[in-house]
Amino acid sequence: MKGSRPEQAVLSRDTDLSKTEETRRVIEGMVDGLNDHRIDDIGQFFAQSFRWMGNYGCGTKNGLREFQDNWQRPFQAAFSDKVCVDEARLYMGEWAAAFGRQEATHSGEFMGIAPTGKRIEIRYMDFWKVEDGKIADNWVMVDFPHVLAQLGHDVFENEGWEAFDRGDKTPPRPEV
Repeated sequence: MKGSRPEQAVLSRDTDLSKTEETRRVIEGMVDGLNDHRIDDIGQFFAQSFRWMGNYGCGTKNGLREFQDNWQRPFQAAFSDKVCVDEARLYMGEWAAAFGRQEATHSGEFMGIAPTGKRIEIRYMDFWKVEDGKIADNWVMVDFPHVLAQLGHDVFENEGWEAFDRGDKTPPRPEV
C-alpha cells in the first residue's frame, strides 16, 4: 500500500493490562452462564447498556434486553441441548477474544427452516470489552452459512469459494 496508512488498533491500544485477570473472570463466568442456558439473570456479566454487534444475519443488539429478547431467546428456541466450547481464548487488559463452536440440536425453526432434529456445529468468534467488571461491548461473528449448510441450505448456491479448494473452479488472476 503506497501513501499514508490508516490508524490501527485504536480501540485496544490504551488497554489497562492490570485488568487482565478481572476480564478473565468475567468471561469465564459468562461462558459458564451461557452453558447453563441462563437468560433472565445473564446481566450479572453484561452491562445494561452493552452492545452486541454481530455479522449480517445476526444483527446488532443495543442493551441487555435486546440481547436477551432478540438473540438469546430465539437462539435457544431454535437450538436446544446447546453447549459452548471455546477452542482458544486470549486476554489482554480489558479485552478478551475467543473462537470455538457451539454444539446443539436443531429443535426449533431457524431462518425459515423447520426443525430437523440434527445435531449441528455453530462456529463463532467473539471479541469482548470489559469495563467495571461487566461486558460493555461484544463483537461477534457467527458462521450462519455453515449452520444453514448443515441443515441442507447452501446460501452460496454452489458458488462458494470452496470450489477453488476442490479444483472445481479456476481462481481469477489479477491483471498486472
